[in-house]
Amino acid sequence: MEVHYRSSPLSCGGVMAKAARALVIGGGIGGLTAAAALHRRGWEVTVLERAPSLEPVGAAISLAPNALRALDTLGIGDEIRDLAAWQGEGGLRTPGGRWLATSDPEALAARFGGPLVLLPRTTLVDRLAALLPPGTVRTASPATLTHPGDTHQAAQVTVNDEVLEADLVIGADGVNSRVRAALFPAHPGAVYAGFTTWRLLIPVPGAQFASHETWGRGRIWGTHPLQDGRVYAYAAATAPAGHRAPDDEKAELLRRYGDWHDPIPAVLAAARPEDVLRHDVHHIADPLPAFHSGRVALLGDAAHAMPPTLGQGGNQAVEDAVVLAHHGADLAAYTAARLPRTTGIARQAVRAARLNMAGGRAAVAVRDTAVTALAKVAPALLLRSFDGIADWRPPYASGDVNAAQR
Repeated sequence: MEVHYRSSPLSCGGVMAKAARALVIGGGIGGLTAAAALHRRGWEVTVLERAPSLEPVGAAISLAPNALRALDTLGIGDEIRDLAAWQGEGGLRTPGGRWLATSDPEALAARFGGPLVLLPRTTLVDRLAALLPPGTVRTASPATLTHPGDTHQAAQVTVNDEVLEADLVIGADGVNSRVRAALFPAHPGAVYAGFTTWRLLIPVPGAQFASHETWGRGRIWGTHPLQDGRVYAYAAATAPAGHRAPDDEKAELLRRYGDWHDPIPAVLAAARPEDVLRHDVHHIADPLPAFHSGRVALLGDAAHAMPPTLGQGGNQAVEDAVVLAHHGADLAAYTAARLPRTTGIARQAVRAARLNMAGGRAAVAVRDTAVTALAKVAPALLLRSFDGIADWRPPYASGDVNAAQR
């Protein structure tokens, strides 16, 4: 097997030698953001993606102001903000259509310093990939961490019988991360969160509706218009792990949500069975002891997979990426910056899941009454759950490519 390695960025006496080399295992949003951020700081980066192409898992992604400020450091934040598609007020509804609470996008932007943007995942992946030099991303390249490295030895990765060595390896390989398992073999890994999800991204001709999420008994549904004219819809329901529909997932959605309020029946009517994506939700219930070991760092779901109930999974991966690039080879500083924050957000996401996935009739009645009362008496309190999350700012100024070296 052939071994390829570039030396550490500092040679004897502190004289800059060849550019430091990073290998990113996983070509999702977190991995591509990390690659772009490191490239911007002068690293030589290779992204190793197992799949034959950069086709993201999932339909759309919601980017909160915290992630958009992280993307500002890559110079694409405003471009992504321009894709915001909120049309007036949206809010929270019951399956019969009654509004429990309404949301004001202007109030959210004023409180957290920016909008909430919903866009197709492919759009963000394509934009991040465009920030990288040609040849940076290697698809059809399943990678195995064979040595984490240390202060005297490079980290080592094997890809299709080729051995690569690097100053830094980033495990961005998702909720079932093999890199995480290699670094922390005693950790239990991700566990089933108790519910499954469906996602759709389709055109729905003639559909006119306010963006909304609907809470039922052990079930939720969300429908949101995108700027490109398509509709993003998602659903979640408590279910046994690994369960699948006996016919197809569109039929399963019709059984579970077909009698819910408009525009849900119209969305389901416009969908084809092959348009429906279904995934069980897994999360890391026991936080890792660290997000690094040796010369290897974890980010995104590989480090802190969480339920999607706060919409922060991808946002936290983007944050991870720019903070990791900021700290460079100082991985202990990266863990210190990211582990407490993401642990707190993950726990908050679990608590939110218990609330909106409640299944008991009495519990649902109490929940809905409390939400309605809170929305009427103190609507600003509904936004407080995102205090300390959506108002996060990167550790260096936008465009300051040398900040990590000062």
